[in-house]
Amino acid sequence: MRPAARGLAAGLLAVVLLFLASCAQIPRSGPVGRSTDESAGNPNAPVFFPVAPRTGSSPEAVIEDFYLAGSGYEDDYAVARQYLTQASSVAWKPDQRTLVFRSERVVKTGVEGVYNYELDVAYSVDSDGVATQMPAGTKENIPVTLVQVDGEWRISKIPDGTAIPEETFKVIYGAYPIYFYDPSFTYAVPDVRWFIKKKTVKSMTSALLGGPAPYLKGAVVSAFPSGMKLARESVPVVSGAAQVDLSAKELTDASTEDRLRMQTQLALTFRSQPDVINVELRANQDLVRVEDNGSVLPPVQNRNVPARQIAVSNNELVRYENNRVSPLPDMQPVAALKPRSPAESPVSQTVAFLNGSRSTLYSMVPGQPARALTTRSTLTHPSFSLHDWLWTAGPGAQGVTELTAFRPTGIAQGAAVPTVTLTPSWLAGRTVKDFRVSREGVRALVISEQNGTTRVQVTGIIRGADGTPKELTAPITLQASGNPDQGVWVNDTTAVVMKGSDTANVTPELLSLTSSQPQKLAPWPGLVALSAGNGPEEIYAQSRDGIFQRLGNGWSAQLRGPTDPSFPG
Repeated sequence: MRPAARGLAAGLLAVVLLFLASCAQIPRSGPVGRSTDESAGNPNAPVFFPVAPRTGSSPEAVIEDFYLAGSGYEDDYAVARQYLTQASSVAWKPDQRTLVFRSERVVKTGVEGVYNYELDVAYSVDSDGVATQMPAGTKENIPVTLVQVDGEWRISKIPDGTAIPEETFKVIYGAYPIYFYDPSFTYAVPDVRWFIKKKTVKSMTSALLGGPAPYLKGAVVSAFPSGMKLARESVPVVSGAAQVDLSAKELTDASTEDRLRMQTQLALTFRSQPDVINVELRANQDLVRVEDNGSVLPPVQNRNVPARQIAVSNNELVRYENNRVSPLPDMQPVAALKPRSPAESPVSQTVAFLNGSRSTLYSMVPGQPARALTTRSTLTHPSFSLHDWLWTAGPGAQGVTELTAFRPTGIAQGAAVPTVTLTPSWLAGRTVKDFRVSREGVRALVISEQNGTTRVQVTGIIRGADGTPKELTAPITLQASGNPDQGVWVNDTTAVVMKGSDTANVTPELLSLTSSQPQKLAPWPGLVALSAGNGPEEIYAQSRDGIFQRLGNGWSAQLRGPTDPSFPG
């Protein structure tokens, strides 16, 4: 981008932010009956006022100024449309996609009037707010055709969508969870989307009706039937009530329970919106009564794990809670197996662990001896789901990475344990370093490595009607600054990861679905294991000097002796 254009953009942003600061005391609420429509969202969100076309601009300048003007979304991108011919102005659909770039340049193609806008893309955000992060060096060319209109260059052909700098994206876009259900309608599952901060209510509603993001399809369900649409292209908020006007037939045909679940799904989704107090379902603008007869329980949001941890002490499994160690109730000795990496079911008394060489996975229930489930050259830390399926990963007979789930709970000694083995194509050639099921049981954190480089990803778990795992979805990737080899969930949108080392300082990082950047925690020497309870304040790490809990910007020493602590799950 030309220095003058960059300076102009920076100046405009400074003016906008200064103006907004001066208006911070403007009241958000109004008299009864006040209505907001397309602008429903954050009323204090920054607004860009882009520059209109300038006389005598070159084709390159017109292209750059057009995309600068794409940050000005007010009045349906009215200023940006001035850079287009009349026909292309009518046809252009800016909301179809947003490319967020680290750097850009205009490149001639050798064809008169045809140029490429070459971008180093950081993110791609689709029309439903689904963002895909791109590694540095990801290039994309946007073809642009210009013609002269009354002596001035104007764009006659341009793909739908906008392209904005990464620093601008961070100012005018925000991450917002919309909510779906697990297949049993027991838990609320966040699906984080990125929307312009000032136009969120309508965007959220359309995205919710459009269904879950690709990595959650098949893993979650919605109360809204496929094909249900908004009856009008707005979601007004009147006196705190979001009026969601839906397809009349689908809404009136829905059961009482389904309508209540629809309303609940919307209410959860709108929690981040300061202007929305409650939700009204409407059919052709007529209010539809939503009754609560007690048959539908509200879904659990951000499910908590029990406060206790399972750990290893003196080669036996123990309970670690309130900085104290106690015997694990009714469990037989396992010292001969040299247990490592223990895990505990969040819904039963089943536990699991690896042997000293991390090559055999065992499960155990009170009163029975440990049961060997599988042996591989190496296995990942076991992880339980709410359905009592126990997961681990390791190389199969042909060296192919396999994710294997077992259901040992309630199976008699000597009887076959139900087992499912998955080999997702997206893990081909990769070695799984860690696999952890989320608290609500429909997602998993996967850390894998290939040629010394790791990926941190989140996948959806597709299950059969009886809860048996069937498939893992193509994942989304979270950006970590290093090459972590382990991680655990902190809450329903955040995980903590690190690359363990018993000889060097280790800096764990918080990776959030609602943030584009990792948050570094305080470094600490020799950290080799992680666990997390309920929230970023309940993060634990272990070194040879004992267990430490995160405290503010540092770490607080806990008990020395137990190793490999792990919360249920």
